Amino acid sequence: MFWKFYDRAEEEQEGSDTPEDRPRCFARCYHVFNASQVDGYVPQTAEQLPESVRIENADRFFASLPAVVKHGGDRAFYSPVGDFIQMPPFAQFKSAEGYVCTKAHEFAHWSGAPSRLNRDLSGRFGDERYGMEELIAELTSCFVCADLQIQSEPRVDHAPYISSWLRILKNDKKAIFTAASKAQEAATYLQQLAALAQECAS
Repeated sequence: MFWKFYDRAEEEQEGSDTPEDRPRCFARCYHVFNASQVDGYVPQTAEQLPESVRIENADRFFASLPAVVKHGGDRAFYSPVGDFIQMPPFAQFKSAEGYVCTKAHEFAHWSGAPSRLNRDLSGRFGDERYGMEELIAELTSCFVCADLQIQSEPRVDHAPYISSWLRILKNDKKAIFTAASKAQEAATYLQQLAALAQECAS
């Protein structure tokens, strides 16, 4: 699936009479072959770093982000009022990967604050808005963890989330595109902040 946004200036250059100021999304579906269906093709394999190195890289990545992270209790959440991320102690997680995935999820919520990406879901109401934000955060976590070579782990609280996600996707066929684009925006934002911090440190 290929998609991109067009702003008004681009549309005017193409001769469109659309009077809207907001960006418009263009999506197109392509059918492609699986690598296993192509004779003689040998896919390149990415170098898999040792687990300890991947966890160290993830720790360094999150430490470079300018967020307040507190540890304690038994819940992971982002507090919009206090503008901080709360994480349970590391020892409460079954694995280091689970800790990283949960942290990435909460950093996704942090990225949507008004002073940062100002994620606007005002077109949705009540539980649907909450469910959409959770879907965006989970996709962001997947994108960030994939970049860090960390395997995403299912969370206990995914079951009720999935129910709300399915309801949203059933009611709005474009919801997955909205969620994916917002998640990619959040992941890119976090990666750019980390890269900027690394440049400043060097």
